[in-house]
Amino acid sequence: MKIIKEEYVLLDGTKKKLVKRVGDGSIITRFDKTPLPKKAKDVVCPHFLELKWATGCFYNCAWCYLQGTFRFLPYGKKPRVKPYRKIAKHISEFLKDGSTPELLNAGELSDSLLSEGGKKPFSTFILELMSNQNKHKVLFVTKSEKVENLIEIADIAKNKIILSWSMNAHPVAERWEVGAPPVEKRIEAARLAFEAGYTVRVRIDPMVPVKGWMRYYANLVDEIFENFTPERITVGSLRGLQTTINNAWDKSWVEYLSERTNWGKRIDFKTRYEMYRTIFDYLKKEYYYTNIALCKETKEMWEKLGADWKNIKCNCLL
Repeated sequence: MKIIKEEYVLLDGTKKKLVKRVGDGSIITRFDKTPLPKKAKDVVCPHFLELKWATGCFYNCAWCYLQGTFRFLPYGKKPRVKPYRKIAKHISEFLKDGSTPELLNAGELSDSLLSEGGKKPFSTFILELMSNQNKHKVLFVTKSEKVENLIEIADIAKNKIILSWSMNAHPVAERWEVGAPPVEKRIEAARLAFEAGYTVRVRIDPMVPVKGWMRYYANLVDEIFENFTPERITVGSLRGLQTTINNAWDKSWVEYLSERTNWGKRIDFKTRYEMYRTIFDYLKKEYYYTNIALCKETKEMWEKLGADWKNIKCNCLL
């Protein structure tokens, strides 16, 4: 099995030879769909490594992009875990390579905790593979409250696994994040993981400008900080690729999208800026918190906010 590398131009303009994929890329591959941003409306997104151990999700969020991504598969976005033996082979080869430290994102194509109720949770399996090295880590991105096994293995896993919860304002989650645990349960799960010693991050994404959004998102921030302090917070706003919109089971959220960009349709620039400005300022004023980044946002937006996109510290990076 070959490890394919490529020289990438990073956001800060430097060049670095990084792993592009392991073998055929079916398990480990670099997300490099976003070129170096040059124009105002170019999307800022660093090139991170995907760990494609599973596909799909049990939840039915109305705007889930997996609806479009897996539209041609007979099982659609129904959760499917790939063979552990194959995953182990690809990860073992990756670990032998001696490449630069990386964060393997296990939540780009699935909820990272979808197997936690099974006989051999993915958290236990991946820990067995990663435990004898101290260079790389795995990122779990989730809406799940199933952290029992993670708490049990925390003494060893807390230095190998970073946990990130996707949060949203209560009315938004209740309306469109169908089947996902209520926000208060996600916060409680994140608190338990934080108290067990894990690095815990938060994604407030996608923000939606529903009536009263300013109060709802301020309340969400308050609830989070009453329970734990995230290492990082990454925020994003509602957006939809055309394939997502076409295959969405509920399209009611599309009414908020009025601007076309090279990453699908978005909320208009002025409203997005107001939402970001509000949450950035609230975090800084109330909690002296500045470890904030944007997800899949334009160069123009980063610069309007006075934020440094060239040295981004977002959810998917070490």
